[in-house]
Amino acid sequence: MKIIVNGAGGRMGRTLCDLIEKSEKHTLAAKVSIEFEADAENGIYKSLGEFTGEADMLIDFSNHIATYDVTSYALKRGLPVVIATTGQNEEEMAMIKSASAEVPLFYSQNMSLGVAILSCLAKIAAKALPDSDIEIIEKHHNQKLDVPSGTAILLADAIKSVRSEAEYNIGRQGYGKRSKNEIGIHSLRMGGEVGTHEIIFAMGSQVITLKHEAENRGLFAEGALSAAEFLASQEAGFYNMDSILG
Repeated sequence: MKIIVNGAGGRMGRTLCDLIEKSEKHTLAAKVSIEFEADAENGIYKSLGEFTGEADMLIDFSNHIATYDVTSYALKRGLPVVIATTGQNEEEMAMIKSASAEVPLFYSQNMSLGVAILSCLAKIAAKALPDSDIEIIEKHHNQKLDVPSGTAILLADAIKSVRSEAEYNIGRQGYGKRSKNEIGIHSLRMGGEVGTHEIIFAMGSQVITLKHEAENRGLFAEGALSAAEFLASQEAGFYNMDSILG
């Protein structure tokens, strides 16, 4: 599979490019990043529109503000696309959903299969423990832009799917008691922390904690590549980690 990597100059983009270059099944069709000086002979481009060569897949690890460019390019070329960025607003999510009507599109706020399993476990616990207080703590490196993390929202949304009355309290502050239906979401930014997500279910007499720790960024690149392999055989539509888990 020939893969275009958009955002190839960032930390995750570089990790993904290294993984593809070491693969026996896949090749890099193009590396694209606003940080690059264009060098078409070596497959390096500053913007997606500059690349018109052969490709089978587009993986985006750039920034959510590129959503229009990414979806437009995928539609123009009829390419399946894996969007591995987070922080999209409502308008950008609408672009993603619209594009998925015409091309296979994979979107996830976290490319880790482990997080997908954590999300499933969170739903089971939330449903089985309807009176528990739920708190989510997420930790990331000090350069991360979106707060709270897309993964924390993904987990909160999973819980809300079985607790429809839930309300998010992001970065709790001020004076007053905790409300019965709230899900507290707390963000820590420090050092080189790759990513930790912890969900606490407190019932007064006992506490259950579900936790996922990312030990290196390679797992997200591996997840994006697995998503691309899955997407390659799909019809037009919207897919996510639940699609892979079945």
